Amino acid sequence: MKFTVRRAEAGDAAAIAVCLAALGYATPPALVAEKLYTLGSSSDAVLVVEDSTTGIVGVVSVHLVPLFHAAGNLARLTALAIVPGHQRKGVGRTLVTAAEAFAWEHDCRRVEVTSGDHREDAHRFYHALGYEMDERRFIKHYQAPIVGGLTSA
Repeated sequence: MKFTVRRAEAGDAAAIAVCLAALGYATPPALVAEKLYTLGSSSDAVLVVEDSTTGIVGVVSVHLVPLFHAAGNLARLTALAIVPGHQRKGVGRTLVTAAEAFAWEHDCRRVEVTSGDHREDAHRFYHALGYEMDERRFIKHYQAPIVGGLTSA
């Protein structure tokens, strides 16, 4: 299979939304377009893989975070999604390799990715690429304050 990696463009929003749907995220193309616009800085990259016959078949987003306690940056893969029918064909590996190249070019000392506990295939995939489970992540979700007995939004 022949594919090309490139930076995502505004016109890719609908195809990227299809990729994200493969992960179970019903992200509207308009929101994808908005995110592409806001993630256009040098500290972020959204990369797509195009199949020579099908078009966009995968996407990865990378966000760089300056490390406060040490030199360099941290790269976080915030999304990796491949359309059904193109999984296990090298698309994910190609995208992760491109994301890592972006990270290393921007003085990152490590790349991290989070993956839901239920995504065991993804865990095997990342492990096969040299990623190891490390540390714990603690999360607190935003809850709108209750005002006068009603939740404000």
